[in-house]
Order: sequence, then C-alpha cells, then structure tokens
Amino acid sequence: MRGLSATMEKPEALLHERRRTWLVTGAAGFIGSNLVESLLKEGQVVKGIDNFSTGRRENLVSVRAAVGEEAWRSFAFIEGDIGNLDLCRNACEGVDIVLHQAAVVSVPRSFKEPILSLQTNILGFLNVLIASRDSGVRRLVFASSSSVYGSSQELPKVEERIGAPLSPYALAKQADELLAKMLIGSDGLSCIGLRYFNVFGPRQNPAGDYAAVLPKFIDALINGRSPKIFGDGETSRDFCFIDNVVQANLLAGLTDSESARNRVFNIAYGKQTTLNELFRLIKAIVARRVGDPGIVSVEPEYGAFRDGDIRHSLADIALAKEVLGYSPSVDIEK
Repeated sequence: MRGLSATMEKPEALLHERRRTWLVTGAAGFIGSNLVESLLKEGQVVKGIDNFSTGRRENLVSVRAAVGEEAWRSFAFIEGDIGNLDLCRNACEGVDIVLHQAAVVSVPRSFKEPILSLQTNILGFLNVLIASRDSGVRRLVFASSSSVYGSSQELPKVEERIGAPLSPYALAKQADELLAKMLIGSDGLSCIGLRYFNVFGPRQNPAGDYAAVLPKFIDALINGRSPKIFGDGETSRDFCFIDNVVQANLLAGLTDSESARNRVFNIAYGKQTTLNELFRLIKAIVARRVGDPGIVSVEPEYGAFRDGDIRHSLADIALAKEVLGYSPSVDIEK
C-alpha cells in the first residue's frame, strides 16, 4: 500500500488526531508489511514481531525504502515467535492497538503440518490475546478467514451463519473467534475479527507449494510455464486487494463504535470470480506488460481438487460497511 487512498479519509483523519503506538504481528509478511508501511507513512509509532518462518526480510527492506529514514525511526522490530508468551507481553507494553496477522495461513499446509498450524494459529493467538489484555491494550484486531464458512453452501457468506470447518486451518480460525469472545469481558480490551477473503497484492510471495493462486499465475506466465489449477477452474473466490484490507484494519483499530466491539466482519470486495476467469484476465495483462502476445494462448494444467478447499466463496460485506465504514475501492480488474 502506497499511503492511504482518497477513499480512506476517515481513518486518515483519525490517525492524524494523535500519534498512537501499534503492534503488528507477522510484520514481515505480505499483509503485515503493508500495514507497517501505511502506519509509518501516516506518522504512527509501530512495533513489529516476526519469526521469518513465512515473512521475508526483504519485505521490511522494501518498507524502509518506501517510507524513508525519518519514518523508519518510528519502527521497532522484534524477531521472535508469538508462541512465546513473555515475548508477546514485552511487545504489548505501551501499545494502544494490536493488528494480529501472524499465522500459518495455508489450508493444504494445515493438513500436512497440523501441529504447527494449530500451535501457531490457536496457541499463538491466545498468547497475543492474553498479552494484549494484561498490558492494557485498547483494541486487538485479528485476522480470521473465510475458511470458517466451511461446509456452508450459502452465498453470499453472512457473518452469523457458518458451517463445519473443513481443515485444521479453518478450525483454528474458528477457535480464535470463540476464544476472543470467551476471554474478553465488556470492559478494557475490545477485539474485532476480520474474515479475509483471498487477499492479493504487492509483496505476496509466489514461491513455494503453498503460495496464493494469483501470484503463482503471474510467476508462471512471466517465466514461460503453464500454471496449475486444482479442479476444473470453475471454483470461485472473492478476491480482495491489499489496500482494501489495510483500510479495514485501520478502521477496525480506530473505530469508537460500540456495535463493533467483540464482533467479526467479512472483509472482501463482494464480487465472485472463477479461477478460469482470473487466469484469462491475468494472462491478457501479463502479455501486454511483457510484450509477448503469445502468452494469451497459454492454457493452464488442471489437477485434482484439494482437500479442504471451499468450492465457491462470495462475501456479504454489508455489516463491515455499516459498522466500520468499510468501502473497498479496488476490484479484481483494477
């Protein structure tokens, strides 16, 4: 994210009211580094935690270059794991708002490494939650996931109606939402969960078995390969650009609405796109960018459906619009 857009006047104005101290977990990751960049550009004080298991040091180098040395001096980085409660307590000292992004985010990886997935995504979250509560943090905004809708076939997805989880990852995110409600009372710390729907954008890593589909498509095409699609390509998702997600986090962190307290919100664009449609869109753009019209004739390789994948996903974002003032500005084509 390159600063707050014109559609983000409300969080921008609130940020300028006073200088707050923010903690971003997973600060070297895709979403975390974009949050750090935006906050530093708006004159905030930021702490960051990352153990570099999936986050990348080059993301922080990129943030430093983007914000400049003066803003960078307002950033304090802690290399460590949210599995360490003492580290979480130390990081939360003097913090006003926590944006919790650290996670093992892959559904397939949660099947392959369920212990790691559950330890990080449940026990790690619990450490951040307890540390925030005990340190006097005012607001904890945490990343949940559209995967919690699981077996529910209903479209669009509405916050109040979820299904049975279809993966250890989904189970962990559902557990996080329940723990936040169970362990936080009506006073002190308030928690807001954001159910992300297929976020994409700059700094999203195209490498590895568990990379998200959009950067993998782009990486394959610019390197002369046919990307792989799991299933028949008619699986659909609600793709949400990173700027929209940054906006949602800032709104959730700054809102003074009592109706937002200890609730969970869908964060998406509100538009359904199949993987086949996405592939056709991306290959046309890549062909223009690299000057190779032959790319438009590339076809994907289709493979078996993956365990735990939801067939169709589309978010109802009315609640986030009403309560948080969320207004996504970037659709998949843009």
